[in-house]
Amino acid sequence: MSKKSHITTYIVIAMVLGAAVGYACNVAFPDPKLARDVAGYISVITDVFLRLIKMIIAPLVFSTLVMGIAHMGDASTVGRVGVKALAWFITASLVSLTLGLIMATVLQPGTNIGLPLPDVGAATNLKTNAFTLKDFIAHLVPRSVAEAMANNEILQIVVFSIFFGTALAALGERGARMAGVIEDLAQVMLKVTGAVMWMAPLAVFAAIASTVTTQGLGILLTFAKFMGSFYLALFVLWGMLTAAGWVFLGKRVISLIRLIREPFLISFSTASSEAAYPKLLEALDRFGVNRKISSFVLPLGYSFNLDGSMMYCTFAVLFIAQAYDIHLPLATQITMLLLLMLTSKGMAGVPRASLVVIAATLNQFNIPEAGLLLIMGVDQFLDMGRSATNAVGNSIASAVVAKWEGQLSGGATLEDQGEGGMEEGPPMHKPGAAQA
Repeated sequence: MSKKSHITTYIVIAMVLGAAVGYACNVAFPDPKLARDVAGYISVITDVFLRLIKMIIAPLVFSTLVMGIAHMGDASTVGRVGVKALAWFITASLVSLTLGLIMATVLQPGTNIGLPLPDVGAATNLKTNAFTLKDFIAHLVPRSVAEAMANNEILQIVVFSIFFGTALAALGERGARMAGVIEDLAQVMLKVTGAVMWMAPLAVFAAIASTVTTQGLGILLTFAKFMGSFYLALFVLWGMLTAAGWVFLGKRVISLIRLIREPFLISFSTASSEAAYPKLLEALDRFGVNRKISSFVLPLGYSFNLDGSMMYCTFAVLFIAQAYDIHLPLATQITMLLLLMLTSKGMAGVPRASLVVIAATLNQFNIPEAGLLLIMGVDQFLDMGRSATNAVGNSIASAVVAKWEGQLSGGATLEDQGEGGMEEGPPMHKPGAAQA
């Protein structure tokens, strides 16, 4: 068996060791300030890894997305695939938001929490006024593609890539030379990605260790009811996403789940959906999703299909309302769901986006924004589950859209699924050939 097949095992071991080392550091350095300083040094490894991921994301998304669009051949095909992807995203968003409401209502995680409630006037220092639908729409289009890439604005890169890829496809044979250059860039970036991903186990170790060093394991017991309820809701959502995949993909959805275990663990342990993007692209290649579909749907999903984050929004709002003993009528909950359906889009480009969206929603419905202080201490642990769920949702969405488009092949065998190395993916063709 290739040594590449051990990466997933290394990540699991790194998570366990990280928790153990973090707990030891938390006990050895009881002073919170000193613990934060120690955690800061430990987290340098994770910071370097995430910076490396950010370094490759923009050219990787641009090159793979442009080639994917160019291979589709014309704007009508791009539009058709985009409409199918958005239809899935909207449905998944509604299901996620609704599930968050239902699970919070049934489990009542905020009732009798046994913790002192923050004063209703306490500040959270979150810029909720900057996160509006108007600002999001204006933010869609980049002022400069260089600025968008420098800031890793995924959605803006997607918008520019759609224009660029469509224009390249329209050139036909005249664009063949440019297409060849971009195709070579995509292959180079995949090679670079393969090298970067070998640092993942170290980054996972550091991420877990630094978090446990500052927070300790005791905080998990304090918020056990809330965290347990949320992760139970996530398990239900995972089951629903898998069931939806089964409807369209049949038994093969189990193979897909096996293939994405490595990006799942990476996104879970680093609490970063972005960190899993390169490995998700590889896993979809191995599953048999045509690169022209995955390279188009996956970046869109990173802005419009954050299932875990959206479920958390409704779940957390109801948790805070329950903690302050505020009753929200059904009509109000439905209104809140529809509002979140709009404001939650584009969360990937906003720091601590879930908390910002939740804070803005609390203001809209006269629920104390200070309630966010209840969950900020454990948000890192919750973000791990949210990020992993986003990876699951986007991989299933890409596979289903590929199936709808007839662009899903047989993919990897069960024996092949043990391999974890970065591959170059399926061969790409000139845009002129796609038009023929």
